[in-house]
Amino acid sequence: MKIEFAERLKLLRQEIDVTQNQLAEYLQTTQRKISYWESGKIEPDLQSLWKIADFFEVSVDFLLGRKDI
Repeated sequence: MKIEFAERLKLLRQEIDVTQNQLAEYLQTTQRKISYWESGKIEPDLQSLWKIADFFEVSVDFLLGRKDI
């Protein structure tokens, strides 16, 4: 089963016990945008994807479901 970006983001965030607000602060965005990403309402831009990958120390391919760890 392929896991979508929204699901991966939420799982990664919950695994390290980071709130949406904390992640938003690191990414210099809003909690609402994090919520929209996690619900699949919108997708992040490329710059945000790179920041998310750096934060969680995973690849962009992993975030997008193109490969597993």
